[in-house]
Amino acid sequence: AYCRLPLPLNFISRAWGRCHSRPLPRLARAPVYRLYSRLCSCDLTEADCQGLADFNSLAEFFSRSLRPGLRPVCPTSDLVSPADGRVLSLGRVYAGHLEQVKGITYSLQGFLGPQPIGEFDKNQTLPSNHKASSSDGPYLEGLRRLPGTQLFHCTIYLAPGDYHRFHSPADWLVLARRHFPGRLLSVAPPVAACVAGLFCVNERAVFVGEWRHGFFSMTAVGATGVGSISVACDPELATNRGAKQAGPAGFSDRRLQPNPRFGKGEPFGQFNLGSTVVLVFEAPEQFQFAATAGQKIRVGQSFGWVHS
Repeated sequence: AYCRLPLPLNFISRAWGRCHSRPLPRLARAPVYRLYSRLCSCDLTEADCQGLADFNSLAEFFSRSLRPGLRPVCPTSDLVSPADGRVLSLGRVYAGHLEQVKGITYSLQGFLGPQPIGEFDKNQTLPSNHKASSSDGPYLEGLRRLPGTQLFHCTIYLAPGDYHRFHSPADWLVLARRHFPGRLLSVAPPVAACVAGLFCVNERAVFVGEWRHGFFSMTAVGATGVGSISVACDPELATNRGAKQAGPAGFSDRRLQPNPRFGKGEPFGQFNLGSTVVLVFEAPEQFQFAATAGQKIRVGQSFGWVHS
């Protein structure tokens, strides 16, 4: 029911984006940012700046960088955390579904799209009239590259007070991006706990590629007030511009040429407030996560490895 409410959340997010991008008077900046920090529990000591007045607008403050050395990258883990936030869910992909929060699942095919994105690198086009199959078997097999592997997933929620940039969680090659214009509903844990399929409804940018264990994807999910997602390797990505961005299939695809390669912990993109990052990836069956649902985690922290 929540998803069908006629609230102009995309319009609200665009209006908020225009407001929080306006320069603030220099004398007002520090008091405004301190008030926000108290309300949202921001750690101002981590900001890479000489003073709060250096941030011209709320947008600059929200997307602030951190002082060098504050987020060391675990050298021994195959997978590290891409963001500062709270782990909402993690585990294997079962029967073509991901866990949104405990007790609520959503369709992997509905999240990534009606055609396996793994086929991007096979030079096949995506038919706009493709319908979801009642069986997820062929879809999952279309994603997996290697024998003896499974698909895993994890979801990290970035609260408004968290560091709002996200980083590469692994050494991987990015092949393509799929953009779903979508809605901009709140992704706060209380909402995620009662709105089934929330991440299939919201605007999102899905980046797909490969790592040494096979298929790899990282998705930035928008939310109310967070209509703007920017990614350095994809300057053409324009979010919160309305449904006109969607093609006949309800999404748009773009191959990234040349294919950007990212190392663990390298900067990847940023939100303008708080939102969610979802990883879906292939790994050997003996892969183990180094975190648990509900845990607070930081960029670069060990998140999982493959036992030899």
